[in-house]
Amino acid sequence: MTSRLVRIVLLAVAAAASGGISAATIRDVTMEHDGTRYRLTSSTYVDAPREAVFRVLTDYERFDRISSVYAESRFLPPDSDGTTLVYTRLEGCVLFFCKSVERVERMETEEPAFIRTTADPARSDFRYARSEWHLEPESLGTNVIYEMELEPDFWVPPIIGPWMIKRRLLSGGVDAVARIEGLAQQLVVVGQSSATP
Repeated sequence: MTSRLVRIVLLAVAAAASGGISAATIRDVTMEHDGTRYRLTSSTYVDAPREAVFRVLTDYERFDRISSVYAESRFLPPDSDGTTLVYTRLEGCVLFFCKSVERVERMETEEPAFIRTTADPARSDFRYARSEWHLEPESLGTNVIYEMELEPDFWVPPIIGPWMIKRRLLSGGVDAVARIEGLAQQLVVVGQSSATP
């Protein structure tokens, strides 16, 4: 077999494996709501090296692969101080409430261990939004500690709104973790886990 054919076969096996049983394990999730601000903290084991996980989480040109809620994502020209800027447009519905929201965020990284994004409120549909990913090597995989805090700058239905947002964040997280793991495993198979996106 040629090396190209071997890579294709291995990639197909990895894709099939990632679509089936996932070793990704969400160990702990905490969701808090205080007024108009939401905080989510989670700890998850992902069966892939942190270099590959880092690459998936910083690939904003293809962020929609992580979750279908990302309708659009891309890198923008760097901020005036040279910091990476990213754009995302998220779409989703919970019950009868549907919304499309935009974020422009500064992305700071320490490859391959840390990612932080902070929204620019003047260019986002959030008064405040910050997320941090801490990637710690564990066994043959990665312990992913995720912290997110956000305050929407749009109307949220008062009685069921907080419940809807919590439900969407928690349920979407399970699928996203499995996809992150599968994408990271595919990068390892094709030998791209340490390359920059």
